[in-house]
Amino acid sequence: MSHTVEILSVGTELLLGSIANTDAQVISQGLSELGLNVYWHTVVGDNLQRAKEAVAIAKRRADIIITTGGLGPTCDDLTKNILAEAFGKKLVFDEPSAQRIQAYFQRIGRAMTDNNLQQAMLPEGCTILDNDWGTAPGCAFQAENVHVIMLPGPPSECRPMFRYRAMPYLQGLSEGVIASHTIKLFGIGESSMEAQLRDRMNAMSNPTLAPYAKEGECELRVTAKARTEEEAQGLLLPTVEQIKELFGSKVYGVDVTSLEEVVLMGLKEKGLTLGAAESCTGGLIAKRLTDIPGASSNFKGGIVSYTNEVKANVLQVPEQLLTQFGAVSAQVAQAMAEGARRVLDCDVALSSTGVAGPDRDDRDNEVGTMFVAIATREGTYVRTLHLGARPMRERLRIQTASHAFDLARRYLSGLPYED
Repeated sequence: MSHTVEILSVGTELLLGSIANTDAQVISQGLSELGLNVYWHTVVGDNLQRAKEAVAIAKRRADIIITTGGLGPTCDDLTKNILAEAFGKKLVFDEPSAQRIQAYFQRIGRAMTDNNLQQAMLPEGCTILDNDWGTAPGCAFQAENVHVIMLPGPPSECRPMFRYRAMPYLQGLSEGVIASHTIKLFGIGESSMEAQLRDRMNAMSNPTLAPYAKEGECELRVTAKARTEEEAQGLLLPTVEQIKELFGSKVYGVDVTSLEEVVLMGLKEKGLTLGAAESCTGGLIAKRLTDIPGASSNFKGGIVSYTNEVKANVLQVPEQLLTQFGAVSAQVAQAMAEGARRVLDCDVALSSTGVAGPDRDDRDNEVGTMFVAIATREGTYVRTLHLGARPMRERLRIQTASHAFDLARRYLSGLPYED
């Protein structure tokens, strides 16, 4: 039997955008591991009538309903009551759950108010999912050919509860494995990528191929379903290799997090160090590198040379270049990278300079005119970018930093700087 899953998230704060619905994302990822198909994500506020309607709809179309939120001690925590009523279940007091709740408050040294004990009211005959990360226990039951699993809302509780309580329960319902690989590309737009793959994607059923656009780059997710992980990988890997061959050096990795992660891995493999001189990116290159734990082993540091004075006095960019060509120029980008390599005493240095907007610069360079450079012991290379005036300032900075990382990644991989 093929199961259909609906994730029903309860909480007005989700509708207001006060918090992101990360619970649903994590649960979907885990269900994919189990080979269970998620067909719907639903979010409903803390409103009795609307929550009843959402449960009624889920009951008609899904045979596994997983809820998050609405299990707490306050009057707007409605999930258990609504689901128990929908499936004709009575709520009964569970003494072991009550004792666990009391022990939790003793452990954290806080007085427990009586309303917390309503969390120990659970549907009769349910499987209780003990909550070792908070107070509200979860639960699971089957009625009317539907499996219902209720989990608390706070991510610090929901995530471990799903992983260590709900997933073992669901394991018996799984009828296979869903596996995927994500191919990361840089230097090609989503529409161009999709045009080259359209016929292939339309013809595929298992595995499937789905494109995604991100800030300045693209992803392709290849997904297969099979009885075992080994069979799924047998379906996936030939397609992954075909995509890599099709797009060549634009593919910067499979199942990697980011360009900067790939750069850092390349530096580690070769025992090299990197530094940066940034103008228009304002330290973003350094930030993205230092967001990765362990970056200090290979990243020497960065210089934010936002003014000509810093470019000249710290990076030793010749005044003549600044006067003749201006700060936004290939010549200055080259001198910045070479200066950073010298000042920071690193093997590889990146630089960025450009016009992030909202206005043209004093030499009438249009917004989106950017230069990134890489300096190595073999020499210096500058890439000229015309990213357009329409993107927001932050997007221009992200794209420029990514182009700098792309130069480094190509150098470390022995690839040409341009296709």
